[in-house]
Amino acid sequence: MKNQKLYEAGDRMISIIRDNYNILQTMSAFGINLGFGDKTVEEVCRDQQVDTFTFLTVVNYTVNGYYDAAEADKLSVPTLLHYLQASHEYYLDFQLPFIRKELSAALDDDDRVARLILRLYDEYARSVTLHMRYEEKNVFPYVQQLLDGKSPSDYDIDTFSKHHGQTDAKLKELKNIIIKYLPSNNLHNNQLMATLYDIYNNEEWLRLHGNVEDDIFIPAIRRMERKAKQSDVTAQITKMISGSAQNEELSQRERDVIIGVVQGLTNKEIADKLFISTNTVITHRRNIAKKLQIHSPAGLTIYAIVNKMIDITEVKL
Repeated sequence: MKNQKLYEAGDRMISIIRDNYNILQTMSAFGINLGFGDKTVEEVCRDQQVDTFTFLTVVNYTVNGYYDAAEADKLSVPTLLHYLQASHEYYLDFQLPFIRKELSAALDDDDRVARLILRLYDEYARSVTLHMRYEEKNVFPYVQQLLDGKSPSDYDIDTFSKHHGQTDAKLKELKNIIIKYLPSNNLHNNQLMATLYDIYNNEEWLRLHGNVEDDIFIPAIRRMERKAKQSDVTAQITKMISGSAQNEELSQRERDVIIGVVQGLTNKEIADKLFISTNTVITHRRNIAKKLQIHSPAGLTIYAIVNKMIDITEVKL
């Protein structure tokens, strides 16, 4: 049964552990060390450089299933990323080998069914490992690029989300076989019971880990992607504007031609006024259009007014 209390920054860290000892793994993944006395969550997180809001978000979600998406912008993605990376390290380097060792000790090596159970566990461990290694190779580096201000075009979080299926089918099968395969030897029976208990805890931990990724991590990265795209658009606009500014370095003769166009003069009239050929005027107008990306007399008129090349009172509207 879920504990309906929502933990806050002012609660003592030790109180949360007393209520929910299973958050010890969560604390470890966040990099929180023991020995914090009676300090509050906020004090412990501050001392150990962990974002308090992100820590409490994961705790309240895994304990009670509570998550307020409206406050998602307060999440620290670097903290969340570190938490997931550390969770993988714990699971792959400790949890999976530990349960395998327990299982092996509880089974008779000479028994064919026991060997099949170990093989089934190894298949399960391999599928989980492949899934987590995929995240470490593709997803986490992609998120880090977003954090670094880059916006890779060859990947997005939805690509990961579509392939983020559950990997616990083999584990359920393994549990069912173990429950039906209880040896008569009391020592082995006790060992197998203890191992089965750890497998159930392991299954619950993996389920919550997947839920945190699905309901907190993936939506957070989607928001980052949207912001990155908005920044890209802004950067492109800025680039266009700055590029135009560079291209607006017109020669004096080109400025004179623009003034003639704004005054309504024909190419020949401009040529006569400036003592140049009509072909030269046409060449100037072509260069002006290329530099400014403005092709119409109306556009050149606006440009001339904005850049104070001509007074608006001189323009026939």
